[in-house]
Amino acid sequence: MDVRLLFGLSALASLVSSVVVAQLYVWPRLRTIDRRDALLLLIAPHLFLRFIGLSFLIPGVVSQPLPPAFAVPAAYGDLVAGTLAIIATLALWTRRSAAVPLAWVFNTWGAADLLFAIYQGQRLGIPPGAFGATFFIPTAVVPPLLVMHFLIFCVLFRREASAGLLRTSPNRGIAKLALRMTHETETVNHDRHRGRSGA
Repeated sequence: MDVRLLFGLSALASLVSSVVVAQLYVWPRLRTIDRRDALLLLIAPHLFLRFIGLSFLIPGVVSQPLPPAFAVPAAYGDLVAGTLAIIATLALWTRRSAAVPLAWVFNTWGAADLLFAIYQGQRLGIPPGAFGATFFIPTAVVPPLLVMHFLIFCVLFRREASAGLLRTSPNRGIAKLALRMTHETETVNHDRHRGRSGA
């Protein structure tokens, strides 16, 4: 079988498996916890896995020097993504006001970094064997990381939408509360009046 086909099948199988796990196990759990905890769980793997990309630059790890147009942005892009993941995690853990914006920055950069690396790898036609020991980064590591980036966007968008609804409708909630209190007061007064009339 063609080596490129095997490479593609490996990456595709990892992506499909990641989507299945996310759909069956991860997302149902994320929907039951608050945004901060959900973001902490999703960003945590990036604290460890993003720095592996630096191995693209190490001779002996790769079978042959990878094209600089791929290796340099992939390696240093991952380094930046890993650093942003640490910063975002610390901000979320300490409940800083900038925590959510930092999560947006990390997730946008991290997702763009992976997608650009995939694009460059395809454009440059890098032979799968050239990756050497780093073969498992694009086939086993990148697919679940992409799924996690997608889930982070889902958490951010879902919670932002909910927050927006809460910000735009406080008067409705107050009005409903006032109406209910008025109704209860009228009911109590009516019952008192009936009690006096009966007496």
